[in-house]
Amino acid sequence: MARLTANGLQLEYETLGDPTASPLLLIMGLGAQLITWDDAFCQALVDRGFYVIRYDNRDSGLSEKMEAAGRADVMAAYRGEGTAAYTLDDLADDAVGVLDALHIPAAHIVGASMGGFIAQLVAINHPDRTLSLTSIMSGPGGEDEVAPTPEAAVVLMRVPGPSREEVIASGLESRRVLGGVNNPFDEEVERRKIERAFDRSYYPDGFGRQFVAILKAKSRIPALRKLKVPTLVVHGIDDPLVPVENGRLVAAAVPGAKLLELDGTGHNIPPQHWARVADAIAETARRASPVSR
Repeated sequence: MARLTANGLQLEYETLGDPTASPLLLIMGLGAQLITWDDAFCQALVDRGFYVIRYDNRDSGLSEKMEAAGRADVMAAYRGEGTAAYTLDDLADDAVGVLDALHIPAAHIVGASMGGFIAQLVAINHPDRTLSLTSIMSGPGGEDEVAPTPEAAVVLMRVPGPSREEVIASGLESRRVLGGVNNPFDEEVERRKIERAFDRSYYPDGFGRQFVAILKAKSRIPALRKLKVPTLVVHGIDDPLVPVENGRLVAAAVPGAKLLELDGTGHNIPPQHWARVADAIAETARRASPVSR
């Protein structure tokens, strides 16, 4: 992994595959790190002819932390008060800054959860940099967003204890809830992922600032209706955090968008669906107009 300067910030990134292949930018979600994109899923994308770029958003992982902004007041944001340290549009500009730093004129943009919000805004604000859009377990934002289930809402607001083990235990319970009712859950696999992320960079203040950016965002439905890039929407049928109705709203808004709903899936991309999702992303990319590099 390495660092680059994007939108005036130092962001950690990693590339996989042949640099001459079609570029694909992965954008991860709230408080998550680039390693949250499973290595095997990334390899599936490489195997389908992509040059894969994944990076840590500002305020997460090993990327620059916005410490001068101070701790976010999430409850004030829920009440419609206060201001955000930055916006989702700023995070979309960061994504484009990653492409700039790597001298990539345009890429296939793939985002998950908050990363899907950001990916949508890359396509909306920077259509010339977007070959195709894939929005995974995401929604339209603002007043059009369908709210989480009560159980998932509790996960968002839970504050774990200070110790490493307490954070890991809280993370396990969160993943169990967000995976959806009666869906497969491998506790040992999930524990190893949480441990890896904690040891790489545990930074709850960044989670709070990113969360406020989400809460302050307006609906993207009007802008999504104007998109002209090939678009894929992927969503778990049992997603309790961003219910599937959100994905359906996004797919209905974007002209010509394809909707892929995954059974046995909550707010995650289970291994049994990696090949299917990678195939769908590749098929969407084939509908895009090529851009010379």
